[in-house]
Amino acid sequence: MPMPWTYRQATREWQAFLADTREAMNLTSDNACYTAVEGVLKAFRRRLTVQQALDFAQVLPAVLRALFVADWQVAPPVAAGTRADWIAEAKALRPHHNLTPDTCIEATALALRKAVLREDLDRVLATLPPFAAEFWSVPGTDPGRLGPRIV
Repeated sequence: MPMPWTYRQATREWQAFLADTREAMNLTSDNACYTAVEGVLKAFRRRLTVQQALDFAQVLPAVLRALFVADWQVAPPVAAGTRADWIAEAKALRPHHNLTPDTCIEATALALRKAVLREDLDRVLATLPPFAAEFWSVPGTDPGRLGPRIV
């Protein structure tokens, strides 16, 4: 079997994802963007079982997958909560160095949908708790703007 594309092109995929997220969040630095994305991923991961989180991770590009599982202290999932809860959790990561905007969930979802195949993401989201589809939704976005741009 040939090497998976996401491993061969990990840096290019990650840089494109960061650029898309930084633009969508209107941030000026990769460091601020990284903190925002990490907070969003941790907020999502906290609401999944280990198996659900691993299933989700399988559709992520290599670097994003690594970030999603990094520093994971496995615990029972917390309640789904609301979008306001997710945003508050993302903003609480490294609070003294966090410039995460209130649009962090939508911006990360948009960048993620530009980084993965829609069919793969939708397939795994259909197996997760109902909140997952809402978490990663991008209502009002032209589908023509979505899908992997690093091919």
